[in-house]
Amino acid sequence: MTPTEPLTRGAAAQRTVRPPLPVKMVIAGGFGVGKTTAVGSISEIEPLTTEAAITEVAAGVDDLSHTPQKTTTTVAMDFGCITIDPTLKLYLFGTPGQERFGFMWDDIVEGAVGALVIVDTRRLDDCYAAVDYFEHKGIPFAVAINAFDGKVEHSLDEVRWALDIAEGTPLSVFDARERGSVRDALLVVLELALARTEGAA
Repeated sequence: MTPTEPLTRGAAAQRTVRPPLPVKMVIAGGFGVGKTTAVGSISEIEPLTTEAAITEVAAGVDDLSHTPQKTTTTVAMDFGCITIDPTLKLYLFGTPGQERFGFMWDDIVEGAVGALVIVDTRRLDDCYAAVDYFEHKGIPFAVAINAFDGKVEHSLDEVRWALDIAEGTPLSVFDARERGSVRDALLVVLELALARTEGAA
């Protein structure tokens, strides 16, 4: 073995290292459920947000009774990313929650492997649209109940029944403010997407 052989092998190994596979995932849900918070909690870059001040007109349309401190709202999307491991990087796209921005969802969701639908149990009515959307699109999704103030208003079984969530759709409680909690919720969606891909192979 010549002295240069180990260096040659090292150089070849470096050339074969590939960047992480980019994977698109959507974070959806009703108005004020914690989508922007979740993206901000997990993103390894400064998240891109399209927040606008809530005007008096918007306040008359959007229900602020459970989110009195909320002064801004997403009007286009949120964006962030997180490297899961050296082989995989998630690019996160958060949808706007209000129904009047629903026309944007098809563009935001295009190419996504799956979605995390965030639910606020104090306002279950606001979450029907997101659940129905992904069911009709056939996109793998999981439902995560955001524990506002560390608690939820209804049990998992009650939420599953109220939103008519299929038994095969994962349902859990998480905290959108906690990085580890958001990561675990996203990994559930990723596992669903991988299982769907393997099943189709």
